[in-house]
Amino acid sequence: MNLFIPVITMGLIAFVLSVGLFFAYKKLKVAIDPRLEEIAEILPQANCGACGFAGCQALAEALVAGQAEPNACPVGGNEVATRLAAILGVESSAVIKKVARLHCRGHYEAAPVRSLYVGVSTCFAAHLLGGYKLCTYGCLHLGDCVRACQFEAMVIGQDGLPLIDEQKCTGCGKCVEACPRGLLELHPVERNIFVFCRSLDRPAVSRKVCKNACIACNICVRACPEAIIMESNLARIIDWKKIPVEKIPAIEKCPTGAISRLKKEIMAVEVKKTEPQDERRSYCYEN
Repeated sequence: MNLFIPVITMGLIAFVLSVGLFFAYKKLKVAIDPRLEEIAEILPQANCGACGFAGCQALAEALVAGQAEPNACPVGGNEVATRLAAILGVESSAVIKKVARLHCRGHYEAAPVRSLYVGVSTCFAAHLLGGYKLCTYGCLHLGDCVRACQFEAMVIGQDGLPLIDEQKCTGCGKCVEACPRGLLELHPVERNIFVFCRSLDRPAVSRKVCKNACIACNICVRACPEAIIMESNLARIIDWKKIPVEKIPAIEKCPTGAISRLKKEIMAVEVKKTEPQDERRSYCYEN
């Protein structure tokens, strides 16, 4: 009997608590929108954050709540946007495909080094120390952008600059965030003319530190003043759509090639992917 009474007591307590939990669940449960699971299955589950949300699940919840547009996922493109719009019963705007573009042509031969760099093999680490090249604005060649790309759309080319495969690039922007010098930007895929330089040095300095740097000669500005301006010793395209095709040859008379159309070899990645570097090893480049 001494053993039987505690067992009965604990059983009654467990029964009462179970009944309480049952009614609490019925009263407090949150109804899950059946569209949520369907939307989550359609999204690419890349969890890249390009949509502005923490991940694909967060975007799915925002779509159901009406806090995001069906075309919010750049990775999925128009196909995913159309399917999401059908589920949500709304119209969807077309997704403008954007790809990453590098605004630097400071390859090994064009931009000489000023010192040997011995340290952690990342652009971020080298940038914190001021870099090892004479140009303090150019690409450091250490591949932070390549490592950040989860779609394998970037490789380091033979000249040290990252090459972008536009077929694989989803415009997620991870490489843009990874570059400590802000040399990568997302642009509509149809855009084909850029300023391939970010140097703000005076022309006399720019000539010495990189053969392909903008030297503020104003040739491009004079050719198309309605679309190109000179700002802090650097040409800047304020509206690429205002550049007539017939004026592009005049713009491309730039003596250093700092502003020109995107070359085909940059758009088609044909180089072999380089082996990942051990971060414990040092980098040093010879001039």
